[in-house]
Order: sequence, then C-alpha cells, then structure tokens
Amino acid sequence: MNNGASLIPSLTDDDRDVDGGRGNTGIGLATKPESKTAKPALYKVLMLNDDYTPMEFVVLTLQRFFKMSIEDATRVMLHVHQRGVGVCGIFTYEVAETKVNQVIDFARRHNHPLQCTMEKE
Repeated sequence: MNNGASLIPSLTDDDRDVDGGRGNTGIGLATKPESKTAKPALYKVLMLNDDYTPMEFVVLTLQRFFKMSIEDATRVMLHVHQRGVGVCGIFTYEVAETKVNQVIDFARRHNHPLQCTMEKE
C-alpha cells in the first residue's frame, strides 16, 4: 500500500528551528515547589508563687488542668513554692493560652490570687 510517500509529515528546517537555534524545544516540566510545614512554636505555662493560695488548691489545679498525678502535682507545687515559679507544661500557643485562662478563672472563682502565665520556649 505504500506508494513511496510517507504518511508521517517530515519536519522542514524551519520547523526544527523554533527556538532560534538554541536547542530548546519549548517544552518545559512544571514542578511544584516543595513546601515544608513548620512545626508550631511551643509555649511554657508557668505558675507563680503567692503567699495566699493554699498548697492543696495548687495541687488540685495542676491535677485538673494539666492532668498530673498527685505526685507530679505535689512536686511542681513544691517547686513553685520554693523557687517562685514552675513549669506546668509545654503546649502550642492556643492550648497554652487556654490553660492560663482556665487556671486564672478557676482561682478567681475560688477567691485565690493564683497567677499563671506563658512564655515562648
């Protein structure tokens, strides 16, 4: 069936030189830039010592809002009592802020001046 003529068109010199002789075919590969997810910043929740809040209330607060065992809560409470400040936990910003507000609200509802704050780790 082939009568000598090719059914595939041949490229002329003009067709081959579409990029001005630079060897670039004009075909590119689209790549998606690699994005890295940054880990969120962490914040320490700190409890501050005062001369008025009962130690038992501080232990209860640590157990309730920081899910500490009575032994761990007592250890942190004593650290706060002796050193003036102690770390209750390390959390993302939103969680740390929530815990600080919960502790302060809980203390105020029970008429205690207990202070809690947070700082970037």
